[in-house]
Amino acid sequence: MQILKVENISKIYGSSKRDKEYMALKNISFEVIQGEFIGVMGASGSGKTTLLNILGSIDKPTTGKIIMEGKDIAKYSKNQLSTHRMKNIGFIFQDYNLLETMTLKENIILPLALHGTKINDIENRLSVLVKDLGILNVLDKYPYEVSGGEQQRAAACRALITQPKIILADEPTGNLDSKSGKDLLHLLTYINDEYNATILMVTHDVFAASYCKKIMFIRDGEIYNELHAGNDKKQFFDSIIDVMSVLGGEER
Repeated sequence: MQILKVENISKIYGSSKRDKEYMALKNISFEVIQGEFIGVMGASGSGKTTLLNILGSIDKPTTGKIIMEGKDIAKYSKNQLSTHRMKNIGFIFQDYNLLETMTLKENIILPLALHGTKINDIENRLSVLVKDLGILNVLDKYPYEVSGGEQQRAAACRALITQPKIILADEPTGNLDSKSGKDLLHLLTYINDEYNATILMVTHDVFAASYCKKIMFIRDGEIYNELHAGNDKKQFFDSIIDVMSVLGGEER
């Protein structure tokens, strides 16, 4: 089932007479199917973060359509976008974006609380997620009292608790050590497999990208290439390196 359809979106910055125009995205089109785990890669400045921000309705395209549930969200008002993000989009950020003055539990349930969800519904959703994601015993702790891996799991719970149509992850392994990063990738794979969650992850890390089912490479604001994972994980990994070496992207 199609979750998202992007039709010829472009993004231009600096539209005034004094500023030189910069085209961050150029007529990009693609579809996202339910249950996909898509990686977005490209060199610095290629447009991948701009694309993620537009898909998350944090920014609006200059031209083009973003179709979800038969509606073009690029035309939504500010209030409509806020409701859309709450209902349909889950975010996992590089720096977790957890509020230090709230416990992990309070951070996780905050989106539902702000939306006025009933307490029983909140508790039911919470209990399942925290058991599955392994943070039941640290729910009453504050972010500064737990490990980076536990903070990232809490952030993943917060992204899932609204039961979003799509999860957007922005360099989620960027601030983690190699073990915690690998644990998170296993977690995202688990979420993708067990919850049939649709994930779109921006990353520069070839190792992280190798966990995806498909990679979309962005170059100078355009889709340059796509790779699909097969049964041979090493071959997929090597193919990602080959494309990134052409694009001039980083490896970690």
